[in-house]
Amino acid sequence: MTPQSLITAVVFAPLIGAIVAGLFGRRIGNVASQSITTGLLVLSAVLSWTIFSQWTWGGLEAFTIKLLPFINIGDFQSNWSIRLDGLSAVMLVVVTSVSSLVHIYSWGYMAEDDSKPRFFAYLSLFTFAMLALVTAADFMQLFFGWEGVGLASYLLIGFWFKKPTANAASIKAFVVNRVGDFGFALGIMTVFWMFGTIQFAELFPKIPTMANEGWWFAGSYWHAVDLACALLFVGAMGKSAQFFLHTWLPDAMEGPTPVSALIHAATMVTAGVYMVCLLSPMFEYAPYAKQIVTVIGAVTALFAATVGLAQNDIKRVIAYSTCSQLGYMFFAAGVGAYQAAMFHLFTHAFFKALLFLGAGSVIHGMHHEQDMRKMGALWKYLPVTYAVMTIGTLAITGFGLPNLHLGFAGFYSKDTIIESAFAAGQLHGGVAYFAFVVSIFAAGLTAFYSWRLAFMTFHGTAKWGHHDDHADDHAHGHGHDDHASSAQIETHDEPLADHDHGHGHDHKPHESPVIMLVPLLLLAFGAVTAGYVFVDHFVGEGWTEFWRGAIFNGAENHVLEHAHHVPTWVKWAPLAVSAIGFASAYYVYIMREGLGAAIAARKGPMWTFLYNKWFFDEIYEATFVRATKFLGDVFWKVGDQKIIDGLGPNGVSALSYTLGRRAGRLQTGYVYHYAFVMLLGVAGLLSYALWAWQA
Repeated sequence: MTPQSLITAVVFAPLIGAIVAGLFGRRIGNVASQSITTGLLVLSAVLSWTIFSQWTWGGLEAFTIKLLPFINIGDFQSNWSIRLDGLSAVMLVVVTSVSSLVHIYSWGYMAEDDSKPRFFAYLSLFTFAMLALVTAADFMQLFFGWEGVGLASYLLIGFWFKKPTANAASIKAFVVNRVGDFGFALGIMTVFWMFGTIQFAELFPKIPTMANEGWWFAGSYWHAVDLACALLFVGAMGKSAQFFLHTWLPDAMEGPTPVSALIHAATMVTAGVYMVCLLSPMFEYAPYAKQIVTVIGAVTALFAATVGLAQNDIKRVIAYSTCSQLGYMFFAAGVGAYQAAMFHLFTHAFFKALLFLGAGSVIHGMHHEQDMRKMGALWKYLPVTYAVMTIGTLAITGFGLPNLHLGFAGFYSKDTIIESAFAAGQLHGGVAYFAFVVSIFAAGLTAFYSWRLAFMTFHGTAKWGHHDDHADDHAHGHGHDDHASSAQIETHDEPLADHDHGHGHDHKPHESPVIMLVPLLLLAFGAVTAGYVFVDHFVGEGWTEFWRGAIFNGAENHVLEHAHHVPTWVKWAPLAVSAIGFASAYYVYIMREGLGAAIAARKGPMWTFLYNKWFFDEIYEATFVRATKFLGDVFWKVGDQKIIDGLGPNGVSALSYTLGRRAGRLQTGYVYHYAFVMLLGVAGLLSYALWAWQA
């Protein structure tokens, strides 16, 4: 098969699976639906790795396949195309690999659910939308895939649609993303208005010639490229859950755990990072937009890391970890190290999917408990899960030895980002130094909350045999099962007879079935080896050949080269702060077990601030949500019902009804009434005739 036919099969295989399972799932049954969708995803993953290998080692060149016209209106021309270059090759591997493993894992995790065809159809639809996004050759198809993953994530987060919290979470994700997508759409309009095209191949060569074009507005001169990039980044903020538009991401945990892994690891949330790197020819000529990206990314990395310190739901801790790591990727792109951002996206997919699916294995083995305060001492009962989650923890904390240049996957990618931020600060100063300082501090916090999760879950004394009541967390949706059948949720029954709905149980934990452990082992292999194998290709000596024009660096952008020559203390700083974070977590949760619970029990101002996620949800509820509801009520009850309907259709009908009733009163049914009216009519006519004759 040619590369063109291979990549076409990669993109459309998940769509075929989604159609078959979605439309015919009830007829062909659960096993057939699962087999078809999973088989097509595995096929797509194998073909993706084939294409990636040809790109990396076989000298495959970039190409674009035009499949069919999409939207053609005047000068606005969009075709449905498939683009292959270094960026799309990386994303194809990431998306299909994680998605296929999530499909396999779901065979075991969703075994009790009664809507398997629908679930697997949604997974495959999500994957197709993401593949359409990463292979887009213009902004229109990019936007189609962008909205497609938004729709599919809405369906997946709210998969158990009879569960109120799942409904609320899916709506929240959809609405918050629409805020970002509004900016994204404005950015696309700005690009078309300035350059007359949305085709990447036509657009990028025009950027240097029009880099200084713009217009005066509100007393200031606005550079069009800066404005377009800033608006496009607003879309990335929503999709990738960056500061201010991050609130949907933790609530997305209401979906099944495989959904969390798929959304948070490698697909939807990384779409924004991918877009910024894809648009590097634009961002290189948009210095102010790049500063915005750097600051937002750095603040997000710090914010999410601090919030992760105080969460007790095992999935929410990992969710905030995702938010923080996405911040690293964004400020890497903001300082010009696009290659490092993509490298961290690549390695992050393995260890974050591993951590999420590992958390699902813990939840499964703990009879659907998610509160880490009710766990402990699980390493004996879940040895495989414990081993792979330890690998994931070492990978996300970036454990490695700089002098030997040897470590886990996160060591290579995250440390490159930190070194790039320092190098950018040396070259250009400004916000890059801020990003560097934040990245070091956030690395220490990452180590603390990651090892806190490991120690509370797998070490210490067992709390799962006791009947603990954490009503406060239950009120916020913590500590509840995310793993129940649709019918059980509809009738509000317990997911299992032996499940005490988050209030403890007396059953011993157990290891997950093999069908769930195999994806964990494969992801663990990636978390160990992905960095070492691909570091030279992504950010090392071979990066120019690997990316081959897919990423553009301006003439003054030498950040990645200088990142390899930073002082020794910069290289060792991440390991040092990670060691401090590990030691602190070990002291609080192992040596002085109970100290963390005592700190939380005091509910001091700092703990309250972090536990309540900087009060963003409360602030947004008090401002935007209530104000929007108020305006909605005004427009609905006053504008729509009283003014539009009152003066319009309702008013006309009411007037006709009133006039009809009054006219009806004249129809009494008595002959003498009608004779009297006729007499009046005759008298009136005679009077008019006499007046007219005299005139």
